[in-house]
Amino acid sequence: MELPRGRTLRLDRGPLVMGIVNVTPDSFYAPSRRDGPAQAAEAALAMESQGAALVDLGGESTRPGSSGVGEGEELERVVPAVEAIRARSDLPISVDTRKAAVARAALEAGADIVNDVSALRHDPAMPALVASSGAGAILMHMKGEPRTMQEAPSYDDCAAEVRDFLAAAASAALAAGVPRARILVDPGFGFGKRLEDNLDLLSRLDLVAALGFPIVVGLSRKSFIGAIVGKGVEGRLAGSLGAACAACLAGALIFRAHDVAQTVDALSAFSAAAGRPRDAGDAGDGR
Repeated sequence: MELPRGRTLRLDRGPLVMGIVNVTPDSFYAPSRRDGPAQAAEAALAMESQGAALVDLGGESTRPGSSGVGEGEELERVVPAVEAIRARSDLPISVDTRKAAVARAALEAGADIVNDVSALRHDPAMPALVASSGAGAILMHMKGEPRTMQEAPSYDDCAAEVRDFLAAAASAALAAGVPRARILVDPGFGFGKRLEDNLDLLSRLDLVAALGFPIVVGLSRKSFIGAIVGKGVEGRLAGSLGAACAACLAGALIFRAHDVAQTVDALSAFSAAAGRPRDAGDAGDGR
């Protein structure tokens, strides 16, 4: 994937790990929180050394029940962090935001991809911004809003409904001028979904893969993993790695993870065992 300012994301070298860097005080997994741009940059550099192909930087928690933050506060968190990372690394940066003003400022500061949990629907200015900027776009499925999404969500056929939503979101992005080659899709595990919905989606992820867009998944330490293994957020690493391998088998390409080194190793071993080893030039090989 061609990114702004000559950077690229080698989608032919998958699976790829996207390290999570949160400049928030309230993201659901406390160790992922960074206090200011210096800590964000140190975290990103550490993840790069562990094999991350890119990092995802967020200044607003979208955990279930969260009410969000104002545009000004999100800008103050995100932009200096992007600048701090970019001053020390050419690693691709995804900015996790629903606001066009935040996305614009982050892209100007050196970010490369807009990761929008609303699939470019929350802010009417977002589709045109992404189309004109040269940035990549991650379109995610979410039922409802973060504050209310886990209040009795229901589906008749979760995997099929997510596929249809993402197909429509991608069509809207294409109509807005976003090139197909810059679109990725995320089925939105844990966003407005019950345990059975997440499991249905994971077991039938091939429906989403059939759309033909690279798939991003965020499984790391999610509550549905906790429900499966019976552990709190601190004890969900092994379960997260198992789910990542299942998603990899079904066609997922990019794995959003808190635990970069462990996820890189798990996916490398799984891919090799499945007969499709990662490219020898990929970040993380030979660690």
